Amino acid sequence: MRLTIIGSSGSFPGPASPASCYLVEVDGFRLLLDLGNGALGVLQRHVDIYGIDAVYLSHLHPDHCSDLCSYWVARTYSEGGPKPRIPVYGPPGVARRMADAYGLDPEPGMTETFDFRELAPGSVAIGPFTARLDRVNHPVEAFGIRLEHRGTSLTYSGDTGACDELVGLAAGTDLFLCEASFHDNRDNPKDMHLTGSEAGDHARRAAARRLVLTHLVPWNDVETTLAEARGTFDGPIDIARSGAVFEVGGAALETV
Repeated sequence: MRLTIIGSSGSFPGPASPASCYLVEVDGFRLLLDLGNGALGVLQRHVDIYGIDAVYLSHLHPDHCSDLCSYWVARTYSEGGPKPRIPVYGPPGVARRMADAYGLDPEPGMTETFDFRELAPGSVAIGPFTARLDRVNHPVEAFGIRLEHRGTSLTYSGDTGACDELVGLAAGTDLFLCEASFHDNRDNPKDMHLTGSEAGDHARRAAARRLVLTHLVPWNDVETTLAEARGTFDGPIDIARSGAVFEVGGAALETV
């Protein structure tokens, strides 16, 4: 299982990264975890955008889903005609929300291009992956996901505040891609995001093998976030930088 960080900026694109988007590949199958604003442009540096097999949207805030609108245009009006319909997994109401975002009538909305499938807690097959889903702690309905394939696992938090369900999803995971939007010792809103310390604590409680910090808001200092996480988690920790590549169960491979 190979993970490429397309975008890791929280809330809006930063100077060095678009918003949330992560490419996971195995056995030739390409899955996007989120498709936030600015991500579709950077994605083209790494893969043929028409070679994506499925998209998963953790929740429907724009920094995690807005470039699906651009991707709808790309697949619908591509040279040579529309591209084959692909599945898009998202919270209940995802098809209507994305149609509204582009000003489309709900019927057909984007459904002629995307096969929308609504998320619920439990397990589902996404291509060759076994995916386990659970709700996490965010102001809108949001999901964390654990992907498993041939004995390896990757867990992605999406956006969440402190959350026992996330610890359960990440139990023993090889790579824990966890949001760390906030800094400690600030008057942070409750039940919205994690600090670096809280991300590290969730990784420790889950006995994760590697922690990769993401959803890093542009106004925060990344090194402070990293130091906070190191105060609560003793395992390997990386920053999710746009272009970084990880072999799940192994080390960081390269940065493009």
